Amino acid sequence: MTLRLIATLVLALTLNWSIEARADNIEITHIALEANDDGYALDADFHVDLQPRLEDAINKGVPLYFEIEFEVTRSRWYWLDERPASRQMTLRLSYHALTRQYRLARGALHQSFSSLPEALRVLSRVRSWQVLDRAEISAGTEYQAALRMRLDLTQLPKPFQLNALTNREWNLSSDWRRWPFYTKAPVTEKVPK
Repeated sequence: MTLRLIATLVLALTLNWSIEARADNIEITHIALEANDDGYALDADFHVDLQPRLEDAINKGVPLYFEIEFEVTRSRWYWLDERPASRQMTLRLSYHALTRQYRLARGALHQSFSSLPEALRVLSRVRSWQVLDRAEISAGTEYQAALRMRLDLTQLPKPFQLNALTNREWNLSSDWRRWPFYTKAPVTEKVPK
């Protein structure tokens, strides 16, 4: 009877661990790749749910860097797949104790927020990100696009990097979302003579 109880306890702990491991992942909830005058722009929504340990690290002044990666490939039967474009966007989420505000920064641009949920709401939305130039792709061709978001562990302070190697709560990442898309052939208008 005790063997059955131990097996049930191990199964319950394993199921609870897998539910927790799934809850801390980033999910991609919406993707739109729209053609514009310069090429293609991306709109995407993510669901980012931080574990209490990550929230505690932010509140103690440890900045978190989120990396959004986008890439385009084209299948070739005679060689490896061609990768005409690859883009990365880094977002830095931090907390400033003096002002009691969360700051979300992308390069030199930043926004301040009074609460962490507000900052996460803006972090989880990407709008009009120019990911492809017209010169990088051929018109009327089928491509495969891919997108993901992850917590960049390499930019954490060294003691936290060591902790992240041994603790799954720090491994925050979405799966690659892949989808086919077709580039539009250029429109030519006939000019009346």
